[in-house]
Amino acid sequence: MGFVKEFREFALKGNVLDLAVGVIIGGAFGGIVNSVINDLIMPLVGKVVGNVDFTNLYLPLSGQDAKMSLVDARKAGAVLAYGNFITILINFLILAFCIFMVVKAFNTAKKRFDAEPPPAPPAPTKDQALLTEIRDLLAQRR
Repeated sequence: MGFVKEFREFALKGNVLDLAVGVIIGGAFGGIVNSVINDLIMPLVGKVVGNVDFTNLYLPLSGQDAKMSLVDARKAGAVLAYGNFITILINFLILAFCIFMVVKAFNTAKKRFDAEPPPAPPAPTKDQALLTEIRDLLAQRR
């Protein structure tokens, strides 16, 4: 029964829950970045480069006709699909930049909170001031 208890303690720790939330949000964020890349950025890049569809850029390795679509060329044999690689590389760079910006913002905020001086202690009450004065007078008498 010790194994089950140990596993339950591990699974219910806050770090495991934080990790689970991070993975779920990261997956959703990855989907958003994929959509931005595939639906917004790559069509614009393709248009700028000269009406190039990056999803169909490949080098035939098995003697396929270079004008075939990537799907058909893959059915006919091996291909080097470098257009897909370019898309995934751009996706990675954008995702890495976004994560960098989040970490940078977090570190900046942490430095700002750590740099704040602690609040000044409250001024002594009248009773405390009077007791301090009495203590100081007694110390002078000695």
